[in-house]
This record gives sequence, structure tokens and C-alpha cells, in this order.
Amino acid sequence: MSLGESLPVSVIMVGIGGYGFYYLKTLLEEFPPGVVRLVGVADPLAGKSGHFDELRRRKVPIFHSLEELYREGLNADLTVISSPIHLHVPHSCLALESGSNVLCDKPLGIVVQDYEELLTSRKKSGKWIMIGFQWSYSSAIQALKRDIQKGLFGKPSRLRTLIFWPRETSYYERNDWAGRQRDECGRWILDSPAANAMAHYLHNLFYILGDDVGSSARPKVVSAEAFRAYRIENFDSVACRTITEGGAELLFYASHTTLENVEPIFNLEFEGAEISFREFSDEIIAVDRQGRQISYGSPDDEHQFRKLFDAVDNIHNPKTLVCGPEAAFSHLLCVNGIQESADIRSFPESMIQRELNPERLWISGLDDAFYNCYKRGVLPSEAGYEWAGPGKLIDLTSYRYFPGGKPPKD
Repeated sequence: MSLGESLPVSVIMVGIGGYGFYYLKTLLEEFPPGVVRLVGVADPLAGKSGHFDELRRRKVPIFHSLEELYREGLNADLTVISSPIHLHVPHSCLALESGSNVLCDKPLGIVVQDYEELLTSRKKSGKWIMIGFQWSYSSAIQALKRDIQKGLFGKPSRLRTLIFWPRETSYYERNDWAGRQRDECGRWILDSPAANAMAHYLHNLFYILGDDVGSSARPKVVSAEAFRAYRIENFDSVACRTITEGGAELLFYASHTTLENVEPIFNLEFEGAEISFREFSDEIIAVDRQGRQISYGSPDDEHQFRKLFDAVDNIHNPKTLVCGPEAAFSHLLCVNGIQESADIRSFPESMIQRELNPERLWISGLDDAFYNCYKRGVLPSEAGYEWAGPGKLIDLTSYRYFPGGKPPKD
């Protein structure tokens, strides 16, 4: 990352609470002097941010909305978007159309029809947009992807990943959209582990199989089983199977209601090798059929906000984008397929355990059940768990509209 340019990169920050707090912390504290210049912030709840006093001290203009910021005549080389997930596409389009390049945090958007709108805005603007799936920017994932592209391991057959991130009751009470399917106006939100908190790791399965640095494998069909313990509209636990257009089987297991915390693990089976992360080592290790090993390091070794450093550097030193909308679209398409496939089931009351201080729910036996499914490469209903049921098989080959796959007729 070569950040030593003479002119500072002007930046607008959209959303400075939640994960945006850490984007802003990186901007304020970790760039060398003169590299970036924060010219404005848009957030209706900016006063609640831990950075509010520092922004006031620095006399950074603060606005209630991005629209208000642009009406006041502000603009920047780069707009960083960390607003609620259902606002990613509206905010990205507005920033592009206002003449700014964009780094938008994951996910790309909420429904597949947003994708074409985003591409149209990008084309009209002549600017670029990066999507902040942070593992995609890591040296470890890039090195692994290059070797997969070279055919070093042969054809992919089955890729699996699992994440357990227990969340407290406050996680679903922290805002007015967590766990929601729609907002009060009927607009889609579809917040879930697959769309939001664990989105990085579902995306990663598609991304590492992409034909080039800026692409991902496309899902062909998906079937999913989704569950909830919390009183939310959407699901807090999910298992899904996707078959890509190239014939690889991708399996994803994620939950916010397990007893234990398990950081992302994966196992990637190819014709000529097996690749794992956190199953036996804290590094990505590939072992071929002759027992030879390649270590790629960990995707967590580098700065979490390398994506931000790369975006700033790309203003002065344009290069092929690691993760633009084309690379991020497969994740969005799969998430919409999951929503179409799964008949969301509430866990039986007998399985729900409640803790206080802090208050949270966890499901008795879910850790073992999901891990068993992960090791076997099956979904919970296929493993015979009585609380599970199969989802519908959703064809994604020509899926262009959520819900239902095709746009409604005029």
C-alpha cells in the first residue's frame, strides 16, 4: 500500500455507529498525516458515536443524512459507507452519482434487483465501488485463490465453512432493523447471519473459486434450513447447501444461538488436495494426495481495514479491484435463495436455554448438531434431527428478482 501521495484523499463517512465506529477510528488514528482528509460525516445518530466529540473538535461537518450533505455542496474522492445494510445500495448509488468513488461495507445489497441499479449508477458515474468483504483483501486468501486458479489442486468438489457467534438479547435490540425481514414501509431488510454478521465467510466460498481476482463462482441452486430462538422476524441460525455453476458443492453453517463461540473454520476438498483453516492449525493449510503441505498464513493476520487502506490507495494508484459488485453478487444471490428456500422454524421450547447477566438464549445440542453436519457434509434434516425440516430447492440460474425469481409483469 503506497500512501505517500502529495494530495490528501478527501473522504466522506456514512454511518459512524456500530461497525462504522471502527472505520472512523481507523481513518482518524491510523493513516499518516496528510494522507486522508475527512470532509464530512452523515449519520442521523452521530451524537451517540464515541467519536462525536473528536469530530466536533476537528470541526468536521456532520449531517443528518447523505442527501443533506450533498445538498450543502460537499463531495469527496472516496465515500465510505457503513450504514444499515438495507441502505447500502441507495447510499452507494447516491455517492457514485455525486461523483465519488465508494467503499461500501458488506453486503453489496439486500435483494438481487439492487445489483443492476448499482451497476447502472457506476456506469453513469465513471467511478468505482469496492465491497468490504475483508477476507478477500487478505494476502492469504489472494495467494490461495491464485493457486486454485492455476489448477494446482485440481477441480473443487466440496467446500464447507462453520461459524458460531453467540449474540446477546441486546444484539437484536440495538437498532430498529436487526433480525427484521422488512421495515415499517415494507422495504426488504432480510437481516440474518448469512446476510450480515457471517456474510464474509459465505462470500469467501464463492470468491476463492472465481476465475480471476475480481470474480466469484456463481450459485446454480440452493437449499436451506433456517431456525430462530429469538423473537425476530428472520432467522438466527442457518445451514445451507449451494451447487455452483461449475458443479462444486458449498455448505455453510452459522448460528447466533450456540453455547460456545467458534471462530470461522473451513474445509475445502479438491481432486488433488484438501485445504483447511482452524481445523488443525490457525493457518490455511493445503495438503495434497502425496502429503505435501502448503501454508498460506491466516486471513486474520492482516489489518481488518486493509480494505480501507486499499480504497484510499486506489484513488491515486488505480488497479484491478479485489472485490467489486461482480465479485460480491454471488453472495447476494445465494442469500436471496436461502430466504426463498427455508421455511423458518422456531426451535422447540425444550431446547431453548436462557441466561441472565448478560441476557441471552442458546440452544441445547445445537453446537454438536451443526458441527456433526459440517463434518458429514449434510443438512440438519438429512442428519435426522427432529427439529429440522428440508427447504425447497431454488434454481438461481436466471434468478433476477426477489422474491419469486422474475420481475412482476407490468
